[in-house]
Amino acid sequence: MSYIPKNIEKVIEEFSKLPGIGPKSAERLTFYLLRKPDESIKNFGETVAKLKEGIRYCEICKNLTTEDICLICQNNNRDKTTICIVEDPLDLIALEKANEYKGVYHVLHGIIAPVEGVGPDELTIAELIERVKKGGIKEVIIALNPSMEGEATAAYIMRYIKPLDVKITRIARGIPVGGDLEYADSQTLKRALEGRMEY
Repeated sequence: MSYIPKNIEKVIEEFSKLPGIGPKSAERLTFYLLRKPDESIKNFGETVAKLKEGIRYCEICKNLTTEDICLICQNNNRDKTTICIVEDPLDLIALEKANEYKGVYHVLHGIIAPVEGVGPDELTIAELIERVKKGGIKEVIIALNPSMEGEATAAYIMRYIKPLDVKITRIARGIPVGGDLEYADSQTLKRALEGRMEY
């Protein structure tokens, strides 16, 4: 028999289902909430319960939004001739935080992963190809993770976009800022050398 009350145990269990949250972190979060005033916990619960209300995919780029067309696609200051392909909305957020890219996006909502039963039809690849076919696109930037699945997804997309006479690029990969060469694997070093730029 457990020495922790059932309702506390249930919350710990739910937190531990979240990605990156282990049992210890789940316990810490639960006991943190127990120290908060009832009103704070109520607000937290209501906010989580309403998380998905009104959320939909942007009709153009498939990013998450509360409107038919997301704020990035609505922004006339963005370069609509350049599309950056990302795996999920978190990747889009990371690129936006860098404050460097001024084009638009296309969110795939995953990558091709046959082992997990994810094929091209489960992603928004068909919508991407249609977007490019409509014309007006000069460059497609592939910003997928350099995993085996990411590479397979990039190759699949390139097969359909290459004949459309559009420039295809991919983000550079290599040594992260603050990283040491001695700790980098040979594949990372190879890609860093291949992606070198002129000073």
